[in-house]
Amino acid sequence: MAFIGAEGGGPARLEVVEEETGTLVFSKRWAGLEDFPRVSRDFPVDEQTVVVIDLDKTLLGARGRNDHVIDKVRLTAVRETIFQVLGEGFSEASFTRNYTQLNQPEFHPFTTDNQDYLAYVCLILESGLLSLEELTTAIRSGRMRDFTGFLSWVDARVETLPRGVRRVHEHVRTAVMDGDPTPFKEFRRNEYRETVSHMGYMDDESPVHDLLADEIVITHEVKQAAIRWRDQGALLFGLSDKPDEASLPPSQLEAQGYQPIHRVSTHVVGG
Repeated sequence: MAFIGAEGGGPARLEVVEEETGTLVFSKRWAGLEDFPRVSRDFPVDEQTVVVIDLDKTLLGARGRNDHVIDKVRLTAVRETIFQVLGEGFSEASFTRNYTQLNQPEFHPFTTDNQDYLAYVCLILESGLLSLEELTTAIRSGRMRDFTGFLSWVDARVETLPRGVRRVHEHVRTAVMDGDPTPFKEFRRNEYRETVSHMGYMDDESPVHDLLADEIVITHEVKQAAIRWRDQGALLFGLSDKPDEASLPPSQLEAQGYQPIHRVSTHVVGG
């Protein structure tokens, strides 16, 4: 059984969908979690229950309420990474245009909706190896079918790339060949730094609106449900699809007192 929430407005009604793999409960309000025990009464929570809570956009940065801060942090990390590689060759306007276009669902078959791939593609575009129009035309025509094909295309022209871009390309290509789904490590390390810098940094007296606008906060409804399940004896796990580089501090930051994301204090906001 799974609960899938988002803050979409309207009453906190629950929609129950029965599938072969189990029961899915959808809610357009996070407050719907309070009513979850009613529809899950045939699925008691006790010492024999394991509860898995998604950290990203559920416990932290609730979808529809606070998730835009997570998206903003990730975009900032991509921008900062490309700027670090290109320096004065970086153009804010063209980067924004490239990222916005390629982040659309139309191009998910090409990027597999993988932010590492998207960040790398934006870097190559910013390097001037090809234009956004040339790439999108190649994708739409089927001449550039997937990210692996794009890597090979770039590899055939790698000597024309600036030294910093060439270095990133070699690292990304090697990681992809090794089966690493998050191959752009510099981007992910920047994502970690940006994420923790947006957690718990505002004053406790800050208006809720400001917290939701600029800080990654804990979802009150999810926290309360987790406490309730824990008190009922359930074994709780937090799950994140972020790679280690985006979740854990590198050794030099750890020495300065930086914590893994799941241990960083931040504000709790919710109904």
